[in-house]
Amino acid sequence: MKRIYNATNPSDAHLLKGILEGENINAVVQGEYLWNLRGQLPITPETCPSVWVVEESDYERALELLSALHFGEEPLLQQGAEWRCGQCGEMNEPQFTECWQCGKPRPA
Repeated sequence: MKRIYNATNPSDAHLLKGILEGENINAVVQGEYLWNLRGQLPITPETCPSVWVVEESDYERALELLSALHFGEEPLLQQGAEWRCGQCGEMNEPQFTECWQCGKPRPA
């Protein structure tokens, strides 16, 4: 396993883990339970939640994805425009690949 990201909080770590898993990259979050001890422990990379890529062969691809999320011209999670679900009519934010209301996949 290789560490790919030190998160600012457990939610941030789990968000990245979910994005990686959506790209078929097996990842785990470590250190999230130490988050409850902030203020009693020094804040270091070892005491912050972190995301680890399980398979070393996925590490470079995970780094590329992380780079696109944080350092692109426009963050990947905010690209595009809102879209309307063809099944239920619900408006969805651009980061959703499926309708949050009914689960229908976003049209291509």
